[in-house]
Amino acid sequence: MSNINIAAQKREKSTKGAVNQLKRDGKVPGVLYSKDMEPVNITVTELSLKPVVYTTEMNLVDLKINENEPVPSILKDIQFDPLTDRIIHVDFQAITVGEVIEVQVPISLIGSAIGVKEGGKLIQTLHKFDVECLPKDIPSHLEIDVTNLHVGDSISVADLSYENITILNSEDTSVVAVTAIKEEEEDKADELLGDDEEKQPEVIGKGKSDEESEG
Repeated sequence: MSNINIAAQKREKSTKGAVNQLKRDGKVPGVLYSKDMEPVNITVTELSLKPVVYTTEMNLVDLKINENEPVPSILKDIQFDPLTDRIIHVDFQAITVGEVIEVQVPISLIGSAIGVKEGGKLIQTLHKFDVECLPKDIPSHLEIDVTNLHVGDSISVADLSYENITILNSEDTSVVAVTAIKEEEEDKADELLGDDEEKQPEVIGKGKSDEESEG
């Protein structure tokens, strides 16, 4: 896992007008949380956030606030503008060496599932794990080999284990599976047929009413 340096400026609690000005200046308001100190309101440039936001990897952030020493942290939460998709707020969480931390780690599938070659479809239902580990053990991602999955096979949290890492998701949570495409198509066909059957009596009933009224 790589370390990314981000410069930040301490700020006072912002009004709506101040936040809008930050946006125009290409800056994003945020908060640094820590167990050992009060939350710190900060601003960072939108450009500096891109390496930690637009990635499939987990990264550690050395957050340098003003002229202070960099604070080891992780990006804990991010908010986007629903209309423009621009970053509008970020939360960082400070980490302490030797202290267990909870983080989300991306899942990376490796290999080519046998079931796909058999005509099935690979479906990934979980894309990030909630894990608990020491900061030094935080992985950039966690790999799952799907090579030996046949049609009808699946992998759940209970099937997985990683050194020095505890997965917090429920053991029965499905992560990836290979399903039969034919079964999916039949299910969809049955749904469509069911919709037609529900509509059909209404059409027929209307036709009979028209004939009776003509008679």
